[in-house]
Amino acid sequence: MKIRQEHELPESIEQWGWKYHHLGIPTDKQMPNEVYLPQFKFYVSGFSSSPFGIEWMRFEKDSPMDKLIQTVPHIAFEVADLDYELAIHKLKLIAPLNPPAEGIRVAMIEHNGVPIELIEFTKRVEL
Repeated sequence: MKIRQEHELPESIEQWGWKYHHLGIPTDKQMPNEVYLPQFKFYVSGFSSSPFGIEWMRFEKDSPMDKLIQTVPHIAFEVADLDYELAIHKLKLIAPLNPPAEGIRVAMIEHNGVPIELIEFTKRVEL
């Protein structure tokens, strides 16, 4: 096993081609400009205005999201083919694949106790 040096990028970026998308941080405080996602029973904010891609997430008590997602910050990566990445790397899903909005597919995985979000943006052909 190769040990990564300080100046080297993580394997997921360097070799697998994943791209940083955002950092999701759970909070119990109401944040400015929250958007409610009723299917997941939580509020998101900050993503569209943060120059660093920081997204705040405030969950309702009965949110169906995994408790790990509700309590531990997650990093999100954009991937070209979600099904391929899940199959080739044998990643542990902690939430079902879901489409949070049209043209987007998301998988939440767990690695060493940390949630990681994988996002695939589907391309639509305009006629």
